[in-house]
Amino acid sequence: MVWEITKTVKKIPKLRRPILIEGLPGIGNVGKVAVDFIIDELKAKKFYDIFSYTFPHSVFVNEKNLVSLPQISLYYKQFKNKRNDLLLLAGDIQPTDEVASYEFTEKILDIFEKFNGKEIITLGGIGLSTAPKKPKIYCTGNSKEIIKKYKNGINLDNKLYGVVGPIIGVSGLLLGMAEKRNIKAISLLAETLGHPLYLGIKGAREIIKILNKKLELKVDIKKLEKEIDEAESEMMKITKGLTDVSKQTALKKIKNKFDLSYIG
Repeated sequence: MVWEITKTVKKIPKLRRPILIEGLPGIGNVGKVAVDFIIDELKAKKFYDIFSYTFPHSVFVNEKNLVSLPQISLYYKQFKNKRNDLLLLAGDIQPTDEVASYEFTEKILDIFEKFNGKEIITLGGIGLSTAPKKPKIYCTGNSKEIIKKYKNGINLDNKLYGVVGPIIGVSGLLLGMAEKRNIKAISLLAETLGHPLYLGIKGAREIIKILNKKLELKVDIKKLEKEIDEAESEMMKITKGLTDVSKQTALKKIKNKFDLSYIG
């Protein structure tokens, strides 16, 4: 399978034992919302674009009313002090089949090892039948050490056995494949409504709060609070008209409103 990994900067930066945070589309788009917000707030810089024929056979219509192919990108953020730098994996989609998902994960881990990466954090959602007022955050990982590290002083529940099934896609594979390379990895999973039109912004907010504390990101979530109010108001309007409005039309309304190009 051919993977096109295109460098978007003239010079690849030197990073200090970076931590990778993955947030690709999934249940409630929790991970995507969180990572996209962090990228914007930290003004992270893009340095790799990734494309493959294994991506969904579709294009997106952007704000300029032009089409663009689905894409996944890798961003970085350097810090001036002795903290770990960040790698941030974001995008429109995930690979569509099992083999492609494994190959993609291996490619990301290859890049991560070239930068002497320290640890990996994947983000996602746990679908519920009703929208939680204050989403609970669960965690799991490939070592007891990293779970203990992130649970220390944080209200995280690692009792996931029997609560969720398999963690599907890149968010799960990064944990398993990282273990084969002796890289510690953890997944933060927020409760969210398991509905294809629901945006898990509340879950993303709770995850960002944890990342702020553990990684000292200093991301201001006040903007996200405003988006939660706007999203809930917009969602109420949309769901009331779902009997007359097609799902695709509803998706377009949300995408135009919140710049989310894929609903998991």
